[in-house]
Amino acid sequence: MSTTTPTVTGMTRGRRATSVRDEIGRIPAVAVDLADGLVAVEGTSPVERGDLTAAVAQAGHPVAD
Repeated sequence: MSTTTPTVTGMTRGRRATSVRDEIGRIPAVAVDLADGLVAVEGTSPVERGDLTAAVAQAGHPVAD
């Protein structure tokens, strides 16, 4: 199990957080946990940073780190 925890800029609870969760959830074999502007992504193998950044961008937010 691999975990990545990027900070997503401008993400708040509610609709924006749901949008981020939905986009990242499209990456195969990934579970998403949102808390305090962090996105904890767990997968059976490491998630490519570019895939994660692209999914968050699709939801309308940049990854801060």
